[in-house]
Amino acid sequence: MKNDKWVLKELPLAMELETTRVLKSLPSAHAALAELKGIAFNIPNQNILINTLGLQEAKDSSAIENIITTHDDLYKSSLHFDNFKSLNAKEVQNYISALKKGFELIKSKRLLTNNIILQIQEVLESNDAGFRKLPGTTLKSAITGQTIYTPPQDYNDIKRLMSNLENFINNKEISNYDVLVKMAIMHYQFESIHPFYDGNGRTGRIINILYLILAGLQNLPILYLSSYIIRNKTDYYRLLQEVRDKNNWEEWILFMIKGVEETSMETISLITEIRDLMLDFKHKIRANYKFYSQDLLNNLFKHPYTKIEFIVNDLNVSRLTAANYLNKLAEDGILRKEKLGNANYYINQPLFDILTKR
Repeated sequence: MKNDKWVLKELPLAMELETTRVLKSLPSAHAALAELKGIAFNIPNQNILINTLGLQEAKDSSAIENIITTHDDLYKSSLHFDNFKSLNAKEVQNYISALKKGFELIKSKRLLTNNIILQIQEVLESNDAGFRKLPGTTLKSAITGQTIYTPPQDYNDIKRLMSNLENFINNKEISNYDVLVKMAIMHYQFESIHPFYDGNGRTGRIINILYLILAGLQNLPILYLSSYIIRNKTDYYRLLQEVRDKNNWEEWILFMIKGVEETSMETISLITEIRDLMLDFKHKIRANYKFYSQDLLNNLFKHPYTKIEFIVNDLNVSRLTAANYLNKLAEDGILRKEKLGNANYYINQPLFDILTKR
């Protein structure tokens, strides 16, 4: 039964959250995370993983909020052609920009502060509205339209709760929760505060991966829970609400830990496929083309679509030379050449297939 007088409590909570079931679920999730952290070093240029997996996450995380774009539109949008515009793809591009911004900030600050969270949301939404100042925000059921949750309405309450969350995230003396348990608590708390007018879900999912990096469980922003949440969207929202209505913390925390483990294993498989494909391309191009270089290989893998200007910038060659490289690879079936208006672009089809089959 829902309690209309329910109030969101500050952290840490005065109750035991690391139950026997929760503790038993942790070792396998940590093992998967450690394996993922290690296998990421198998890719020589780690920007490849940040770009390719980051774009995938941006697409999935945005899809949870019903911002839908195709892979083709998303990758075309990354080419920055003047004659191609997609509003949804632009929003997804904002997500990857916000993610990279957050990653750079926590690397330099070694903290995950409210100022950083505000900067992430500002890039994401292309505005500086900040924390909600006006009442009226409610979360409604997509099916019935009924209000299922009313987050804190008062600006001072939002500021107080976000300040408390900031302290909980960064002050290791406050609690000794396992990192994954703490991440689940943080995610619940952030989504329940719902501090922004828009972008709360996407900002919250960026905070998840940044916290795992801050805690040393990952080095790169490559573990993303959005595909897991999409597959289990009903459970995700139900369990969030059950914490509010029934104090059902155990099931929520178990759900998030399982998500970390499943997603880690999927990402390990994905990185392995990308690594094997890179080796295949490396052998083919090095054996058959005098213009092979590691920079060229990196260019073809940091994004499934490339263009002449990208080769010019990455390899420091002339436009004519870059065009000759790409056209020769396209003639021989290594790449696929496409036209958009008067501009050409080139697709690494096997990489596209790996990234879009999920």
